[in-house]
Amino acid sequence: MSAGAIVGIIVAVVVVVLVIGLMSVARRRKLQQRFGPEYDRVVGETHSHRKANSELAERERRVRSLDIHPLDETVRVKYAGEWAAIQERFVDQPEQAVGQAGMLVTSVMKDRGYPTEDYDQILADLSVEHANTLDHYRAANQVSLQAQEGAASTEDLRLAMLHYRALFGDLLGQPEGAGTAAPGQQVNAEATAARPAETLPAESVPDEGLPTDARPAGAGAPGAADAEPERVVPAPRPGPAR
Repeated sequence: MSAGAIVGIIVAVVVVVLVIGLMSVARRRKLQQRFGPEYDRVVGETHSHRKANSELAERERRVRSLDIHPLDETVRVKYAGEWAAIQERFVDQPEQAVGQAGMLVTSVMKDRGYPTEDYDQILADLSVEHANTLDHYRAANQVSLQAQEGAASTEDLRLAMLHYRALFGDLLGQPEGAGTAAPGQQVNAEATAARPAETLPAESVPDEGLPTDARPAGAGAPGAADAEPERVVPAPRPGPAR
């Protein structure tokens, strides 16, 4: 084999390696943009970018095979009303309200087309389209488990309501005719609560409720300043610590 042919083969191999490397980097960036903090969490669990990329790509394929769909406008309004009632119930029955909030979020998932039988699978499925509010669901579910054991304080329950509200608003989606937020864009309560729940001091957690037009929490709209005041998650009543 001539020297020229050998050089040509070496150059071709180098080009192929570079192309594969660039494709891998592009794929990783795409997954990082889509999954946000969930990407880093999976990398930490698998201790490998390659394994994380494979797992997250598999999640995308699975969700594409599901019949995930937006809610009908009538159903959206119904759910928004149910949330408002649960939020008001928090004043006198915080534990019951948190439990009902969790069940309502599950009902919305089912109506959107998400399977809800297995908690870990729920997290994996939601991570594809709702990665930015996924940690809220984890935190709220943890408090719900503590509440079942009688180990959740009133402040824990208040934060759980806020966490459930973030995912609830994300799942509910925007009303018909509303503009679509840019990918990865956070809105108000979700942006404020993007940090892990344990790092948020109580006074930094927003108390505003889901807008009455059922928009995702904090989503602005022309004329919003003239709308009637939002409902709030009331501050916990003082009482003996558990």
